[in-house]
Amino acid sequence: MNKYRVLIADDHPLSRDAVRTLLDGEDPFELIGEAKNGLEAVELCATLAPDLVLMDIHMPKLNGLEATRLIKKSNSSVKIVMLTVSDDVADLFTAIQYGAQGYLLKNLDPDDWMHYLHALLDETGEIPREIAGRLMHGFRTEKAPDDPSPALLTGREREILACVAGGDTNKQVAERLVIAENTVKNHIKNILDKLNLDNRVQLAAYAVRHGFQREKP
Repeated sequence: MNKYRVLIADDHPLSRDAVRTLLDGEDPFELIGEAKNGLEAVELCATLAPDLVLMDIHMPKLNGLEATRLIKKSNSSVKIVMLTVSDDVADLFTAIQYGAQGYLLKNLDPDDWMHYLHALLDETGEIPREIAGRLMHGFRTEKAPDDPSPALLTGREREILACVAGGDTNKQVAERLVIAENTVKNHIKNILDKLNLDNRVQLAAYAVRHGFQREKP
């Protein structure tokens, strides 16, 4: 399992305390710093080089969305997960467009919070339906003239993309196509590389935009 050096960015001390408590002693996370606003988050990312930033959306000096854009511009490999108390689709859609892996609602049950965090960090793994579903409408209507062509994909990769568009988990894709689950993950990784996408949410959005639909059983 990969080790993640974590930076928390949140202007509320109690929120930072809560996240710190959740991560304390939890593999594979190592807390290396805390930022009280978006500007500080950008500066600390430049000096501490975290692997993961847990970023509040609404912060003073620089909001989390703009901080995400600046951080990803200078370091595309850092993973950013947004923290929010609401599920405003516009904000969340913007965060994903800026390169965030996804988002977590602050009021989730702690066990669900950690489960979702692990899922969001696995680009080839399943994204919780509650998360992906809230974003899908925005992605469906967004124009993306610079999308790579689906012609880059093999026939098998297109089949898998159609399954992703239908909301199938890796296990369901494997069962549907009669292949190993690890093979599905490898295919999804290759598809992400070919299409220059960062994560599973963006992949599902791409599939919907380009009209991929799985065949009904």
